[in-house]
Amino acid sequence: MQPRDLKPEQFSSYPPEAGRLVVAHLDALRELPISILPSMLREAIDYDYKFPVERAAIESEFARLSEISSAERRDWFKDFERFSISPRLESFDWVGQPAQFTEQLSAYLWSTHQLDAYRNAAIAYGNRLQSMLRPDALPVPRLGIAVIGQGVVSYDALLFKNLRPHGTYFNRIAPENGLEMILDAAAQRARNHPVRYGHWYIDGGEEASHDSLLTCLSYKTIEPLRNSLLRSMQAEIARPGMGPEELRTYLARLTPSDLGMNPSNDVVLSRFQVKVLTEGSGTQIFSTTFAQWASREALRRAQPITLIARFAPRQRQRPMNELLSENHSGMQLDPVGSLVDADMAAYYHWINQQRLAGADRSSFLVWFEGHSQALVISPTLPRSTTSTSALNLSQLIGLALS
Repeated sequence: MQPRDLKPEQFSSYPPEAGRLVVAHLDALRELPISILPSMLREAIDYDYKFPVERAAIESEFARLSEISSAERRDWFKDFERFSISPRLESFDWVGQPAQFTEQLSAYLWSTHQLDAYRNAAIAYGNRLQSMLRPDALPVPRLGIAVIGQGVVSYDALLFKNLRPHGTYFNRIAPENGLEMILDAAAQRARNHPVRYGHWYIDGGEEASHDSLLTCLSYKTIEPLRNSLLRSMQAEIARPGMGPEELRTYLARLTPSDLGMNPSNDVVLSRFQVKVLTEGSGTQIFSTTFAQWASREALRRAQPITLIARFAPRQRQRPMNELLSENHSGMQLDPVGSLVDADMAAYYHWINQQRLAGADRSSFLVWFEGHSQALVISPTLPRSTTSTSALNLSQLIGLALS
């Protein structure tokens, strides 16, 4: 089937809002090449479960495609018309299963030496679209905070090595009630600038007491979900013929109900939790990996204006079969190794934050939990500098945002 043959009733199986969105722009979508349209439908089919920022991006893209003329659409997508598609792919149910289609398309493009050209065409289209879309102004400059080193008594090696050239290092921070001050500051930002999914607290261990205005995700709280997923993975791995690609496809299709999650009013956050555990490598078994990946995905997808990521000690490396089991007896923690992981994760946190709108006005803080070391990157503070000012965490946040 070709896009020109699409009919509204073919989208009746889509979630309600997704179906209405696609049908509303069906005239424009019919004119797109089959090599690109399923990729758009892959995003659109999950519209009901996406964050507001993601919804707005899909709406803007579809609206723009409907606004331009047929001649302009042909010009926009002329590079995609050049790619050959096998008859088997053309007959695939790419409307009902766009994610599976795009996986098979990638394999086909690679096998026919078209993948590099396709990637270049996709980048060109993305750049063209972004140049015409203007993100909404942020209500307040973005703030990222990483709290690392929980449980580490002493550490003499250099911390924040990758971040120091970009900010000010503080070595006389009062650690008392530091986490409470950080969470209070985030809650105050949420009260002053209420944005749905705009203020996050991600914890790699057991979450601390926090304001309900913060969107919270913690490794401890979703332990039942992690265990359910591990059981499913073990069962699939034991099946004959199950390889890495087959397991990846299986995980990609899992939904909250598949893993025994109770019906939730917040279907968006439930889906996000499942995606963090099924798309991230090691998020099911390493708390530091979980915190790093969840932070990355929250920034990429929800684009919050406040994000706190707190890292807890992870378990030591063991044979993979043991790591994937639910038997945690005798599990040993590695606080110092986790600090090293989290130090690098804080650097990635800042890099991912810098990719978002308003990066030139954003601020970032990383604190060695329970200790006097911290670093702040802010438009108002000098780079590659050390400060001996005696401050608490509340004062440090205020300095970062001043």
